[in-house]
This record gives sequence, structure tokens and C-alpha cells, in this order.
Amino acid sequence: MLNDKSILLGVSGGIAAYKSAELVRLLVKAGASVRVVMTANAAQFVTPLTFQTLSGNPVGTDLFSLEAESRIGHIHQARLADLVILAPATANLIAKMAAGIADDYLTTILLATTAPVLVCPAMNSKMWEHPATQRNINTLAEMGHAICEPASGPLACREEGAGRLADLGDIMEWAFKILSPPTLAGKNVLVSAGPTWERFDPVRFLSNPSTGKMGYALARVAAWRRANVRLVSGPTPLEAPFGVERISVSTAAEMRERIAALAPAMDAIVMAAAVSDYRPAETARQKLKKSLDRQTLLLEPTQDILAELGKNKTDSQVLVGFAAETEKLLENAKDKLIRKNLDLIVANDLTKEGSGFGTDTNEVIILDRNGTISDLPPSSKEEVAAQVWDRVERIFACVK
Repeated sequence: MLNDKSILLGVSGGIAAYKSAELVRLLVKAGASVRVVMTANAAQFVTPLTFQTLSGNPVGTDLFSLEAESRIGHIHQARLADLVILAPATANLIAKMAAGIADDYLTTILLATTAPVLVCPAMNSKMWEHPATQRNINTLAEMGHAICEPASGPLACREEGAGRLADLGDIMEWAFKILSPPTLAGKNVLVSAGPTWERFDPVRFLSNPSTGKMGYALARVAAWRRANVRLVSGPTPLEAPFGVERISVSTAAEMRERIAALAPAMDAIVMAAAVSDYRPAETARQKLKKSLDRQTLLLEPTQDILAELGKNKTDSQVLVGFAAETEKLLENAKDKLIRKNLDLIVANDLTKEGSGFGTDTNEVIILDRNGTISDLPPSSKEEVAAQVWDRVERIFACVK
């Protein structure tokens, strides 16, 4: 998701510098080209060789390096970056930035860069809470820098409180958001995700293997693009994506109720949830006891949320459905697209390896109302989500 992006990682002298090595690995894995610049104090915690090995690029440490500065290296580095991440950002580095001090390689780059800057503080809790540090952080925020707030918990100094470097996953989410074009800014979007549970007694239910990964990826990518995202989610252990409002439900009826209430205000609705088609006609009040006799379970259909949305949607609203099939993929997807008045449908063959429930990848075909069929190669679910939102944005452009 960060292909062709150049990220400069500034590492200053705190014990959390060891976590920056893993951050480099994650950024490179996401496709970014990473260059690391270290302060002299940072090199006391982690060697430049570590970062050079992980990034595959030389590490900047010396403002007066004859080789680097023969090309005015600090200006070159400042211009090359699409994003500057400072992790960890110590109280000393934050103070220098706020005051405009440029007395080493890293702070000189920071004055010269025009790229967005993500500041990830890490320090003792008392240092973080000190009025001078808070004043400096507010100054950086006023300058337009993004601040990834430190986490709370046990600190290296054996104290406890706010000051731990933020979770690397949160830092990555910030990077994705900053580097994503704000093409959905101002749009209200709703995504449904996960399974539903239809109980036939207090401890048993009918469901399916959906984990919610596709829906959560759709919500995550929409948030990166600055949409106002509501995620209506069935039961899943996944955490709500960064910046997304999650509304938790259990049954198909609960999902229908929440979506129906939100739908009129939505610019786009993407129904990625695996909603149960049937529910028990009756729910026992107590746990049904096992016996040697056969049991008959009477089922009744749940209400079709997607069909209702299609019936009630406005001309300016975009509606996207999903079709998970085991046979006649295109035939069934086309029928669902027309019958339920959808703008797009995302179809995937559950019999294919690496596609469907529980996987981190997906292989889908996207169909639209104009008859266009896009057969996507196997991709991560975030990449599939990006393709879906690209097409939603094109429809928004046509509506205008």
C-alpha cells in the first residue's frame, strides 16, 4: 500500500529506538523506500548498520559527511521524502523542532523538508507531562505536523504512565492515512462487516465462517481517504480501524435496524457482511439438552437488508454488494446486481484458495451497472478495498 513512496525515518536518542528497527521492516514490507537518519544519541541505542541492513539504504548520521554533503545531502534528503516519521521523538528533539534549531543532520533536514511530518513522542511520563513539552507539542501541531500520541503503560525507567512509543500498528495507520489522497473527504460512508449470529438457544447459534476482514479493510481504506466511516459489525475479534466509528451488532435483525437508521444520511453503503439468510423460527429460553433423538430445527428467512437498501436508495447514493459463490460466479453476481438495484457488486469464488472467509487475501471480480467486468488478480484485502473505493469515487464524479 506504500509502493513508490519515499519515507524518511528520523530516530532520536531514546530507549524506544529499538522499536524503530521493526518499524523500518513494516514500512519496507508495505512497499516503501525507507531512509533512516539518526541523531548521535540514537546511535548509542541501535547501530546505524542495523537500520542500513533493514532498509537497504545508507543511514545518515553526520551533517559534515564529505561524501553526502558533496551533494548537499541534507537538502536532497529533505526533498526526496514523501513523508517524514520521527520515531521515537524525544523531548529534546521536539524542543529543537519547536524552536527551529538545526544543529545536526536530522534537525537540519526537518527545517528544509516540505513533506508532511509525523511526530511519535516517547519519553518518561513526567517529561511528557511537563508544561514545556506540552507547549512544544502544541507548537508542532500548530505548524501542521501530525502527532501520534504516546501510549500509556510500563516504561523502561520502571515507572508507569503516558510516554511509551505508540503501537507500531498505529504509526503505520498514520502513515497510510497521511500518504493516501483525501478523495473521500466529506463523504459519509457505511460499511457492514462480519457474520451474524442467529440463536436457537442461549448458547448455540447459526452463523458462518466470516471473520470481517474484508469489511474492516474497506472501512480502513475509506478512513485513510478521509471519509466519515460508520462500520456496522457482526461479532468478530478484530479491532475497529483507526478513526472509524464501529457499531456492534449480533443478529441480522439488529444489523438491519442499525443500517436502516443510518442509511438515509450515507453517500455510499458497502455491504460486505455475511448476513445469515435464515434464523431459527423459535429461540429456546434455556439450553437445549442433548438426547439420542433426532432434533428438527425450523428456520425462517431473515429480511434482505441489501434488497431494502436498493429499493430505497437515492440517485446520488452509491450501493455496493458482495457475492460469495461456489458456482456460476458471474451469472449469480449479475443477477444480484440487477435484482437488488446495486451500482457495483464484488464477486468472489469461495472454492479458490486464498479467497473468501478468513484469509488475508482475496481474488475478486467487480461488476458495475454498465456491464463493465474487472477481474482483479489475487491481492491483499486492503488492495481490493482500494479498487472498490476507486470505482465508488468514479461514480461520485459522474453523479456531479
